Amino acid sequence: MTNIGTQVQKFKQLFLDFLANEQTSGILLIICTAVSVALANSPLGHTYQEFWHTTLGFDLAGIEVRQSLVHMIDDGLMTVFFLLIGLEIEREVYVGELSSLKHASLPIFAALGGMAVPALMHYLFNAGIPTQAGFGIPTATDIAFALGILGLFGNRVPLSLKVFLTALAIIDDLGAILLIAIFYVSDFSFWYLSLALGIFALLVVLNRMRVLWLPAYLLPGAVMWYFMLKSGIHPTIVGVLLAFAIPFGGGSENFPSYRLQHALHKPVAFLIMPIFAMANTGIVVDREAFTQLLSPNALGILSGLVLGKPLGIALFSLLAVSLGLSQLPSMVNWKQLIAVGFLAGIGFTMSIFITLLAYNDPGTVQVSKLSILVASLIAGSLGFLILHRTTSSGPPST
Repeated sequence: MTNIGTQVQKFKQLFLDFLANEQTSGILLIICTAVSVALANSPLGHTYQEFWHTTLGFDLAGIEVRQSLVHMIDDGLMTVFFLLIGLEIEREVYVGELSSLKHASLPIFAALGGMAVPALMHYLFNAGIPTQAGFGIPTATDIAFALGILGLFGNRVPLSLKVFLTALAIIDDLGAILLIAIFYVSDFSFWYLSLALGIFALLVVLNRMRVLWLPAYLLPGAVMWYFMLKSGIHPTIVGVLLAFAIPFGGGSENFPSYRLQHALHKPVAFLIMPIFAMANTGIVVDREAFTQLLSPNALGILSGLVLGKPLGIALFSLLAVSLGLSQLPSMVNWKQLIAVGFLAGIGFTMSIFITLLAYNDPGTVQVSKLSILVASLIAGSLGFLILHRTTSSGPPST
């Protein structure tokens, strides 16, 4: 029993470390976004934009990659972000909130509603026109921003609400990953995809053979990333595949999954995500840009994130509870769940990421980014205000 108690405490601490990093990262992302927008609208704006579009490249063992700096960040560094997300999903599936149907059912239903309703709203505004491809943009939740705002309330909100939001956001990320893999593919090559999946199969075999040397997974993983890039499927998917190939072993500290997850928390939260924000939020804000917020694409994003997210999460959760398929987390009420629904409307990182995959036209990309920022600001503010009004300032909740 002592070993079980120690194991449970270890996983709880790992989750709390993740939570703390995400909350602090959310604040850092706000600062980076503000600095990026300010620079883009300053006399240095043109130079700032040119810097991120500087072409770089490397040749390694006959493998040549030539991309702009911003594309290297989006395709390369964000793969590490997806690797951490994959490790988080793996942990939740094996030992966390998603390890049993009883605990997983409500965030699963909530996430499904939080993806389906926003996608439908965007589609209704954009059906039959080129911007229809952006239906996936308002389906995403930025876990760092959402947890960052929730963290402002400290112990005044129950830990179970933070766990629910984390599980919801992780399932949401998994849904976004599936959308990317299925709908956002260009210049598809079956040959390169076969090579990438062949390496993944080899890594699974190594897992089954209980090979615990981490480089045995990371080095082939880098080659798998290259083949996936050449296949036309976005290479960040490799991060998730690699995460599930790395041995978990019950979450023991001696297994590479635990070590890698622990090692990636701070670099992803305090380096990769801020760099992504700086590189992708240099939006020129003028009167013309704001008039574009009335375009079908912008209205689809705004309505999807601000209204679709909380509506979908609340309705699907209510349905699941009413049918007896789920139950509210302990010490959580419906008003708090609705507030979390609004916080889930903070799209930011993943929404911007999907925007870059959905559209090639720079003008459409800029308007989409502005719409995401405005919608995230509105949704986050509403979530904060609802929590502020419904959360007791009395003794801490646990």
